[in-house]
Amino acid sequence: MTSAPESPGEGSPVTPASAPQGVAQALFPIVGVGASAGGLEAFTKLLNHLPPDTGMAFVLVQHLDRDHPSQLTNLLTKATRMRVQEVKSGMEVVPNHVYVIPPNANLEYAEGKLKLIPRGDSRVPHPIDHFFCSLATEHHGCCVGVILSGSGSDGAIGVREIKGAGGITFAQDEQSATFAAMPQAAADSVDFVLPPEKIAAELARIGRDPYLSPSPKTESQTVEAANAKHFRRILTLLRNQTGVDLSQYRDTTIKRRIQRRMTVRTKHTAADYIELLERDRAELVALFDDVLINVTSFFREPEMFEQLKSKIFPEILKNEPPVIRVWVAACSTGQEAYSMAMALVEFLEQNPNPPGIQIFATDISESISIEKGRRGLYPESIETEVSPERLRRFFTKEEGGYRISKSIRDLCIFAKQNVTSDPPFSRMDIVSCRNLLIYLTPALQRHVISTFHYALNPSGYLVLGHSETVGANSDLFELLDQKHRIYSKKGAAIRPFSHFAAQDLKTRTAAAAHLPVHASTPGDFQKEADRILLGRYAPAGVLVNSNLEVLQFRGRTSPYLEPPMGEASFNLMKMARESLQLELGTAVREAKKANAPVRRNVRLDDQDTTRKVNLEVIPVKLSGSSENCFLILFDEGKEGGSAGPRQAKKET
Repeated sequence: MTSAPESPGEGSPVTPASAPQGVAQALFPIVGVGASAGGLEAFTKLLNHLPPDTGMAFVLVQHLDRDHPSQLTNLLTKATRMRVQEVKSGMEVVPNHVYVIPPNANLEYAEGKLKLIPRGDSRVPHPIDHFFCSLATEHHGCCVGVILSGSGSDGAIGVREIKGAGGITFAQDEQSATFAAMPQAAADSVDFVLPPEKIAAELARIGRDPYLSPSPKTESQTVEAANAKHFRRILTLLRNQTGVDLSQYRDTTIKRRIQRRMTVRTKHTAADYIELLERDRAELVALFDDVLINVTSFFREPEMFEQLKSKIFPEILKNEPPVIRVWVAACSTGQEAYSMAMALVEFLEQNPNPPGIQIFATDISESISIEKGRRGLYPESIETEVSPERLRRFFTKEEGGYRISKSIRDLCIFAKQNVTSDPPFSRMDIVSCRNLLIYLTPALQRHVISTFHYALNPSGYLVLGHSETVGANSDLFELLDQKHRIYSKKGAAIRPFSHFAAQDLKTRTAAAAHLPVHASTPGDFQKEADRILLGRYAPAGVLVNSNLEVLQFRGRTSPYLEPPMGEASFNLMKMARESLQLELGTAVREAKKANAPVRRNVRLDDQDTTRKVNLEVIPVKLSGSSENCFLILFDEGKEGGSAGPRQAKKET
């Protein structure tokens, strides 16, 4: 998640950072254009097709030879009726102008002005990323990022930051680019992949869009997007598609993201956009991913990681844990989890008998976040975030970027999880959740912080984003480091963990009211499950419906399932023993997606022993019914393995 621009004082409520705070002052959009080899031709084509009165300002950041004077300004003057200027430090930006980076300098946008930075400054190994990130920080959602022809991956991080801030992003398509590596590296984070002339057409369209150019005269779209009836309908569509209820998230964030998608899809009324959502599943997914704001980086706020290594990790080690367990919630694409793993490995390397390391990285988005995190492949431009020593030690250079080494990937388990409703982990030494709470309502913030308290060991630690606090939950946590938002769990505070059972019940009741008259009954599915088990040995198992509510227990399931603490629940994931939850959830999702049985050999931890269990998830479908149930089987047969002492994973 993106970090917020302000830090509230301790004890104050968490404030949202979703709506660009600079919008009121930013009456026109700024377009950052990044280019390298072949970029002059592409930018010339773009300018040739742009009208001179878009209301936007254009800033070209191109990789230039530091030893030769640039002819860019003269060459580009011939391609447009807009005024073209070479940047001088402190220059103010005005609409319908083109600004060109000079040779032997890098560029950033700060305090509303363009500022030059000497070439060779160690902070700026990737000049396009640096400028784009500064533009996103300063200009928020009133900016655009464009990546044109070039080699390498400079700009990939920058367009991600612009999109995360609410801006709109473009990349040149492979067919028209002389060198396609740079736009291809950015392609995952852009809204449009087009040739330069079509990028120009889209820029002309969105230049005076009320989303990018807010003013009292152009607020009709904002007002309509905020219409309560339309807003509730969009939330319902998102919930039906993703299973995630966003009604407890801050309205400002979601409404701003709805407006952004309306601009991208050329929908001028909320009613038109809802009609698109109702028929286009891909747009629902795109809106959901926008709402999640997947922006992160390696070793974000490096001083915080140094504080963990110098103060927090030593305290954890005093308890002589066999395994140091960390939960990174809202992990986005994995950089935070991998940074935590690297920091722990570095800290423990001098220990003659180090404990194991186990990091649970979870996020609500599987396709955008979890899958990327599991792959562990990142663009070359992470060189701005990761030191050369860490790149050599913990990464492997591949075509198109850097891949996390297997030794670090093996320490991290990635899983889809909704921290606001799914059962939490337990016995954690550290919970890190940075810059999620700012997007939640106060009630949901309190619930999530209580969940983290439940997940931690008595001597555990909570790490929040620099704009977040525990607020009204000061009875649960003690502030240790205000600057880096590190808290320790209060041992005297005891609060049972509970889910929003009332909301769950309301949702289930509403859904049940709309079941068809001749809907299949649980008894029908139980009979079909009996048919499947004929001819098999009958291992312990459960039959669950599509919501993973247990309909029937079969055999002795207590080694694998147990009643959850707090509110009574028959939800499979709430009942599953902790060591089974990740593999069980993944297997169920795979069986749902493939509509076929999924079998896994998984580890079951039981007090001081561990053993292998064969887990099988079998879809159960009745002829003529649109419903699905699942038969979950636990088998400790010949492939399962016998009990033995639990081994802690160690870094070698």
